[in-house]
Amino acid sequence: MRRTTTLVPVRTRLADLAQLAGVSTATVSRVLNGKANVSRETRQAVLSALDQLGYERPERLKHRSAGLIGLVVPELVNPVFPAFAQVIEDHLSDAGYTPVLCTQSPGGTTEDEYVEILMEHGVDGIVFVSGLHADTQAGRDRYVRLRERGMPIVLVGGYAEGIDAPFVSADDAQAAELAVRHLVSLGHRRIGLAAGPTRFVPTQRKQDGFVRALVQHGLAADEADARTHVVNTLFTLEGGQAAAEELLASGHTAVVCASDLMALGVTRAVRARGLAVPADMSVVGYDDSPLIAFTDPPLTTVRQPVAAMGRAAVAALLTEISGDRAPRSELLFQPELVVRESTGSAPVPAPVA
Repeated sequence: MRRTTTLVPVRTRLADLAQLAGVSTATVSRVLNGKANVSRETRQAVLSALDQLGYERPERLKHRSAGLIGLVVPELVNPVFPAFAQVIEDHLSDAGYTPVLCTQSPGGTTEDEYVEILMEHGVDGIVFVSGLHADTQAGRDRYVRLRERGMPIVLVGGYAEGIDAPFVSADDAQAAELAVRHLVSLGHRRIGLAAGPTRFVPTQRKQDGFVRALVQHGLAADEADARTHVVNTLFTLEGGQAAAEELLASGHTAVVCASDLMALGVTRAVRARGLAVPADMSVVGYDDSPLIAFTDPPLTTVRQPVAAMGRAAVAALLTEISGDRAPRSELLFQPELVVRESTGSAPVPAPVA
């Protein structure tokens, strides 16, 4: 049997690359031939197009990695973590480093085991996203030992005292306050919070912001009263569903959720009761995960500034690797409320007969 091979015409390849990169075919040619008169941004756009279309980079464009960087994330089920991984990996690659992605799952490889593997492979630094540093019940010794061994690390999504490393986080307290303020403006007076386990720093911060907002807007007599509107479950769709059942039973007309996945669970619980979002209950998520704008209804959420946080985390790590010292104060990034169709005016109580 004769094997035939279809060759892609050079003209078509250049045209495809140019269209995808948003440049001229002449510019594509200059990049592929390694010419110097091309900006870094344009060169990166052409190389990205080359990769997306599945073409192998010419030998002259292949560069030796500056080193390996470990990237440890908790899991990939929640879309926000792949988003973080993508941003961080892109910036590391731009700097010449090869990222090594380590993802965890229940019963799988632990964070400590991944660290040992990364150390054996001689990584130049490690970025931890929502790692054990965000768990107040977990020890801090693992990070202290890494720093004692001279390993540059950056910790994203949570804060822990006593670790000599840069921290990058979203302002979770402000995120909750933004959500409550939005719901109050729509006339809601019974607002609940579907939060994750209390041992996590982001949960504690969201709860603190939520409680302050309820008291500030006159929806709770004091902090103790406000905390009765908080339901702690899991950062999952099922966790949101369980929280919604409890909040619906106690007459709440709106729910602030600690993640977009939880918000989807709340929506499922509302519909299971024959009710509608937002007519009977308004729902606010958190993260603005990829594709979350296309849910039914499109989800109002508080956007976590993933791109800015990922960029800052890589910049801090590269500073540490270079031998300089990045700031040790926690970098807090401001979230943004994104209003879509899952929130609406508070339902009008039925008239008393």
